[in-house]
Amino acid sequence: MQFIPNIIFAILLGVGVYFFANNVKKLLRNIKLGKDIDRSDQKSERWSNMIRIALGQSKMVRRPVSGFLHIIVYIGFIIINIEVLEIVLDGLLGTHRLFLPILGESVYGFLIGTFEVLAILVFISVTVFWLRRNVLKIKRFWNKEMTDWPKNDGNYILYFEMVLMTLFLVMNATDVHLQQSGTGNIISQFFVPLFQNIPFERLYLIERTAWWLHICGILVFLNYLYYSKHLHILLAFPNTFYANLKPKGQFVNNKNVTKEVQLMMDPNADPYAAPAEDEGEPEKFGASDVTDLNWVQLMNAYTCTECGRCTSVCPANLTGKELSPRAIMMKTRDRLEEVGRNIDANKGTFQDDGKQLLGDDYITQEEIWACTSCNACVEECPVNIDPLSIIMDMRQYLVMEQSAAPQELNAMMTNVENNGAPWQYSQMDRLNWVNEE
Repeated sequence: MQFIPNIIFAILLGVGVYFFANNVKKLLRNIKLGKDIDRSDQKSERWSNMIRIALGQSKMVRRPVSGFLHIIVYIGFIIINIEVLEIVLDGLLGTHRLFLPILGESVYGFLIGTFEVLAILVFISVTVFWLRRNVLKIKRFWNKEMTDWPKNDGNYILYFEMVLMTLFLVMNATDVHLQQSGTGNIISQFFVPLFQNIPFERLYLIERTAWWLHICGILVFLNYLYYSKHLHILLAFPNTFYANLKPKGQFVNNKNVTKEVQLMMDPNADPYAAPAEDEGEPEKFGASDVTDLNWVQLMNAYTCTECGRCTSVCPANLTGKELSPRAIMMKTRDRLEEVGRNIDANKGTFQDDGKQLLGDDYITQEEIWACTSCNACVEECPVNIDPLSIIMDMRQYLVMEQSAAPQELNAMMTNVENNGAPWQYSQMDRLNWVNEE
């Protein structure tokens, strides 16, 4: 009978880890639906970016209040979870505070005290986040795309963190041996009066209940990540590592167009020569669906924190246009998830569902043509997400595959082709202004 709790714990842990591993497998599968792209260059700079931006939170603190609070939550999340290792081992081995005799009372007390201080700081920070989101109603949290699930998801995570921190402190406050030792109970000692007149047996029951709820909550949280914007906890590191290191504003030349231009410029090239047999079908220009994007762009979509910093600095959005860079990333993820479910339902193959990312189902032409390509969204993103690259790929598809550019742009391109300039004047008339009085 004494091993039943250990068996139950092992089963819960195994189920939680199994579902998490399955979610990770689906996540990687979906990301790999994107086209291949080589981001293995400049490794030293990539490591520097990851350490500075993902680990060091350097772009978060550009907005000091939210940045400082986020660093507290981030540090607390990492350090407090060291305690989870002890909880897991206690659950499997049937021990209680396994690390106490190993580390000694003073070292163990210092660690638990540190965890408790961080727990109360995380609780306070999360409460401020909740107030900013739901009471102060900061504008970027209430854009039109932040309805239903996106809005509730942000609150669910805050409630999760509040409950987990509370359970941790209650677990310590009702641990009679910990409180009697007087070490490590820096914060939990102030919760002790709440349980002062409770019999020891009931106090033990409360402590065990808080312990079980705490570890079960962590396992639920772990599996909730896949469905939440908080995947950035895991993906911020690879996302910053594989981010585009080229100067902002530098676009990638399409290799097929480059090849055509080179043939045009080569006096020895035969314009009537048949293409080589090994060249295959010409590659599609731009992107109309998620499978036309590269894998880094798809990882961007999963990494998006939905914080809205990109949208809050977007000149198109600020002047009332339809475009929201955050919505671009959210819609890309939604479509990618839909494609993933389609593949799961059809035993590993995608069946055409009559939908695509570009169109009325997800991202409209009005949105992508509103973009000024200023890169403000890319510069502002705290984890180096690049919404502009997706917008430009979809624009390229519309122009080069559908000939569906706006009338003004079509007129400009026609003038460039015919007159060598954006304006509708003959090349012979360019210098007529010299003779004007």
